[in-house]
Amino acid sequence: MAGLVANGAYHGGMDLHFTAVFRKVPEGYIGFVEELPGANTQGATLEEARANLQEAVEMVLQANRELIEEAAPS
Repeated sequence: MAGLVANGAYHGGMDLHFTAVFRKVPEGYIGFVEELPGANTQGATLEEARANLQEAVEMVLQANRELIEEAAPS
């Protein structure tokens, strides 16, 4: 199943589209984003896994922005 959309409000209206992959496992569901290493999660239900993955994407993007800002010359 795919279809996670990260709203790009921080980019002034630019929408980012990612491919979310969800797999059923004995404990529930796992999910990850193919284009964004580090964005992965799990949940007891598919809905929980989707919500958790949305949060994981936001956290990875924020961390990447902070790393870029730190590396940019002043």
